[in-house]
Amino acid sequence: MTKWQNRLMAGIHWIGQIQSYMKKAFGASEAISRVRLAPRAIAQSDKFQGNWSKGNSLRDFVCLFLVGAGLSVAIAACSATTSAAKPDVKLNLVSFSVTQAAHDRIIPKFVEKWKKERGQNVIFEQSYGGSGTQAEAVIKGSQEADIVHLALPLDVNKIQQAGLIEKNWESRAPKSSIVTRSVAALVTRQGNPKGVNTWTDLTKEGVKVIVANPKTSGIAIWEFLAFWGAVTQTGGDETQAQTFTTNVYKNAPVLAPSARDASELFFQQGKGDVLINYENEVFLAEQNGQKLPFVVPNVNISIDNPVAIVDKNVEKHGTKEVAEAFVDFLYSTEAQREFAKLGYRPVNPTILEEVANKYAPIQTFFTAQDLGGWDLLQNRFFNDGALFDKIWTSSKA
Repeated sequence: MTKWQNRLMAGIHWIGQIQSYMKKAFGASEAISRVRLAPRAIAQSDKFQGNWSKGNSLRDFVCLFLVGAGLSVAIAACSATTSAAKPDVKLNLVSFSVTQAAHDRIIPKFVEKWKKERGQNVIFEQSYGGSGTQAEAVIKGSQEADIVHLALPLDVNKIQQAGLIEKNWESRAPKSSIVTRSVAALVTRQGNPKGVNTWTDLTKEGVKVIVANPKTSGIAIWEFLAFWGAVTQTGGDETQAQTFTTNVYKNAPVLAPSARDASELFFQQGKGDVLINYENEVFLAEQNGQKLPFVVPNVNISIDNPVAIVDKNVEKHGTKEVAEAFVDFLYSTEAQREFAKLGYRPVNPTILEEVANKYAPIQTFFTAQDLGGWDLLQNRFFNDGALFDKIWTSSKA
């Protein structure tokens, strides 16, 4: 028997008890006189029901009144119980490959908070993969994401251009919707036998560099921009930048689909002399007992990871409120502290101050905006037939 059925049965039992007590109270022949109803009240009662006798009419009237009151209480109790039991809500999070460890820590904290405050269970469906691949899956509908946390704003822009996210999505969350940051790190073999310490060292003869594919991976785009900016942001011109970037890709034997795939090539398969990876991935590997030799170049790019609500999908699923709450939670000190524990550079100023000493200092720190902004970068470098395709083809000629 359910809780509301139990309450209903208790209410009916209570009504029966009232009826029993009232029969006893009105059974004596002098009961009416003890009630001492005012003449006006009795008259009103007679007028309300017609020609009632003093005894039976009044007894029946009071009993009926109490029965009605009891039923009202019982029904209200059942109704309150029923309305308090909210159905579970399902939230679909689509993110890039390296964020899973962080979300595995953060999501349970949000679920607990929402349950405590709203009395509702939140069930997360999660998907992780290369950022570009994930964006395409959302656009095609094979992933009906309520929220996307991707490697770069360019991928969110693609979803917006497909009509799934409203314009000006950057303004709907703090920090222009950037929820985590990192920088590029150069991971080497033990002892760094090839002497790789700067971006320039990637062009040395005999150095094999493991990189990812900008068509499918977020880190691959950041890698390319880091190569380019290492020249243009330190006084070089664009011709020099193109030559340098081409020489780096000459030393890249393959293009991995994602950051995780690139890591697997380097660590599990033993390919290459240096792996370009997110700084936070190096920290995570250390926490898992794998201490990696690495260098963070002091000329580096701010790797900005955005979060956004997929408007069309939250409207379809009825999940807008809980989706907005989860995005807000990602900026909280509690969530940002979890990101920082896993090596991300937090965007929450309080947490950034707490952990600033754990990160390598950057002397020249540039952003995608310093290189022209995402619209220009997409058209110039990453569209089909654009500069990256030409550089990759030239590097393998």
